[in-house]
Amino acid sequence: MSQLPTRFETVEELEDFMTAPSPALAADLVAVDGDILVLGVGGKMGPTLARMAKRAAPGKRVIGVARFSDPAVKASLERHGVECIGCDLLDRSALQRLPNVKDGVRNLVFMAGHKFGATGNTALTWMMNVGVPAMVADTFAELRTVVFSTACVYPFVPVDGPGASEDTPATPPPGDYANSCVGREKMFEYVSRQRGTPGRFVRLSYAIDMRYGVLYDVASTVFAGAPVDLTMGHADVIWQGDANEQSLRLLAHCTMPASPINITGPRHLSVRWLAGEFGRRFGKAPVFDGQEAPTAWLLDTSQACSLFGPPRVPIETMIDWVADWVARGGPSLGKPTHFSTRDGKY
Repeated sequence: MSQLPTRFETVEELEDFMTAPSPALAADLVAVDGDILVLGVGGKMGPTLARMAKRAAPGKRVIGVARFSDPAVKASLERHGVECIGCDLLDRSALQRLPNVKDGVRNLVFMAGHKFGATGNTALTWMMNVGVPAMVADTFAELRTVVFSTACVYPFVPVDGPGASEDTPATPPPGDYANSCVGREKMFEYVSRQRGTPGRFVRLSYAIDMRYGVLYDVASTVFAGAPVDLTMGHADVIWQGDANEQSLRLLAHCTMPASPINITGPRHLSVRWLAGEFGRRFGKAPVFDGQEAPTAWLLDTSQACSLFGPPRVPIETMIDWVADWVARGGPSLGKPTHFSTRDGKY
């Protein structure tokens, strides 16, 4: 895709651009046999990932599975050619009835998890982030598997360094969410080693679009004249379309045993700098609260850049897009990232 748009007038225009696949993605999906099953398709990234997969590989079945508590998500996916199945992933018998290798499915993208509200319901957090992955890994052990994980499996690293690499031990700070995410990876890794399942773990740091994410949180705070929390003074972000594309391309780059790969933007971003950039675009001086810590969750993306090249959308373009969207009162998903949290309590 050559020239990037300067703005998005509507959600439909945004999602159409965000789900447009590159020739490289189309080629990678041609290279893998079988249809694609997406578990947990109903979240922030799932609907556009499934639509992108269908556009990249129109000859494959793309099957999206979720509870679909919002019927509009299911209806939209079906309009775009994604088959939808309502399912509670906590129900082992329901998992076993889903399409599998005998039905022509050879590829699994696992996107389910529980983060916000984790502190108040730790049992559900561990069940969704460890128990469900154990059941899914066992049920779909014959499928090549891409598992969405998180940068939170790493310890905080110095903000002036390269970031955590895939060789950095997964020893997160205290908190049920981060530690249960390590457990999620371990369940899939165990089955991969025992049964030969090829896979990858997407250690993702803050995908964004116009309606949510670190950039939206900072921009909307600056626009409202509220203080920007500097507690977590640095963050990594990536355009959601780039994150989805790289994750789907991993189906053609799985390893056995399954292994992690860091996916985010190539630059570590100062929250203070981001606030200043939005303030300049809004004509407002940012207000700050707190002081930057010397460490943060930051990733070294050398491996992903070597495999895929740099993300298509640079940070300056993302800032322009988000500033325009926020200034015009564009809709929000109403899902703040709480990226400034350092104590593990979500």
